[in-house]
Amino acid sequence: MKQPVIEYPPLDYEAARQRMVDAQIRPAQVNDPRIITAMRHVPRELAVPESLREFAYADQSLPLPDGRVLTEPRVVARMLQVAAPRQGDRVLIVGAGTGYLPALASRMEEGLRIDALESDRTLAAIGQALCRTFAPDVSWHIGPLAAGVPDNAPYDLILIDGAVRAIPPALLSQCAADGRVVAPIWPADSVASVCIVQPTAEGAGATRAMFDANVPLLPELAPAPAFSFDSVA
Repeated sequence: MKQPVIEYPPLDYEAARQRMVDAQIRPAQVNDPRIITAMRHVPRELAVPESLREFAYADQSLPLPDGRVLTEPRVVARMLQVAAPRQGDRVLIVGAGTGYLPALASRMEEGLRIDALESDRTLAAIGQALCRTFAPDVSWHIGPLAAGVPDNAPYDLILIDGAVRAIPPALLSQCAADGRVVAPIWPADSVASVCIVQPTAEGAGATRAMFDANVPLLPELAPAPAFSFDSVA
């Protein structure tokens, strides 16, 4: 006897989005109403490949091509709360990927001038499509992540969507004197923490850890493996 085909109703993304905010974001001490509103409206399912859309509102990072991920919603929300964009800020988002973080940031405050930098054209195409509808003021740039967008510097806020061992010097140099870089920093001998880094007169940066976050390294900004004679033995 032929088995009946079971047809499931399509996933209600709108309802899943609201559940994500109420069950994942608000309990994580995210109390900035601008973030709550933005996350209720920006469709995360459009920031992942179609094969992963049913998992778009799960409490986890989702894999993207070439070792990249779409950072889990709770970490994104808390990063934005730490960043606290202000009206008129010039913002650079490094590793803009499929556009979810730029779209959220754009909806938080009027008058933000946001540059989204991405080196992977496939990811950027997804992000540009998302932003055309939900964040049309975001300007996209294709190029090496470590180089930043020097022609548009200085930036009041630089967000890096992915962990780094240290802030690339070129990015720190593009931060305004009273600006800040917000990024997950993952020292080789410790855990990853989302940090605020502010430029100093010495050209380094004063770093303040805000919260631990399980965020993988951005492959492009990961340091090359150190050479040792043991590795060629």
